Amino acid sequence: MVAAAAAAVIAFHSYSPQEQQQANAQQSTDTPQLSKKPKTILHKNPLYTPVHSNLSLQFKEKILCLEVMGVDSGKALSLNPLIHSTTLNSIHNIITFLQSKGILQKDLPRIIGMCPKILTANIDNELIPVFNFLTRDLNVPDHNYRKVINKCPRLLVSSAENQLRPALFYLKRLGFRDLAALAYQDCVLLVSNVEHTLMPKLDYLISLGFAKPEAIEMVLRCPGLFTFSLDNNFKPKFEYFEKEMKRDMNELKDFPQYFAFSLEKRIKPRHLEAVECGVEIPLPLLLKTTDEEFAELLKQRNKSKKL
Repeated sequence: MVAAAAAAVIAFHSYSPQEQQQANAQQSTDTPQLSKKPKTILHKNPLYTPVHSNLSLQFKEKILCLEVMGVDSGKALSLNPLIHSTTLNSIHNIITFLQSKGILQKDLPRIIGMCPKILTANIDNELIPVFNFLTRDLNVPDHNYRKVINKCPRLLVSSAENQLRPALFYLKRLGFRDLAALAYQDCVLLVSNVEHTLMPKLDYLISLGFAKPEAIEMVLRCPGLFTFSLDNNFKPKFEYFEKEMKRDMNELKDFPQYFAFSLEKRIKPRHLEAVECGVEIPLPLLLKTTDEEFAELLKQRNKSKKL
């Protein structure tokens, strides 16, 4: 177990102040040894080169702990510099806490790799409120914590009071009633800022000419709309829909999933093929069908056209 490994590192390297001074003194006098290739899991880590020989033994042990967990220590430290000052014992406590909530050892590299801030979170004030939110607000049973956290690790670094509950309140106001869907499928919406992420997407749809109830219905049918970039997704795809495809806006209202398809790999090629064949295909069939189904569809439409 990773927690056990962390505990072992802590236990094996627990020093008294005098012992630590001796260890540091010895470390500083033994610098030449660091030029040798260490026979450890960290033999490629730059912290073991002479350039970094002044780093404390405890810090190197902390790096070792991260690497044993399967976490990229360099990336983790870059994203969360507070790891520099946290203790091994604190990391051990957080890992133990997560495992007590059903998180498995094999889940940790991805979860911590995505959100290294977890390692410096306060268990009582930050982590426990998140799990309370899952239980009380989303009705997630204890045995399903792992499923939800693996779906969206960012939940663990989101404030239950300032982020998760306001997002849930906003989504409920829009008409999201299926708590299970929010918990297990669309939980990324809960970590999205209401003012800066969710509301602007709805406002953009309204700016296209949809009435607010129509725009709301679109995001209810396709929650993924809330996760798409305005500049990299919505705008170029709508421009192509309007100027090149010249389709009716009602089609977009009825099939908002249009924005979920790749413009270059699916929308443009399918549209151009249909134009070349001189056939018009409903938007869902144009995009949802497999390549084989689409080819057969074009063939059938061509036959019907000739008749």
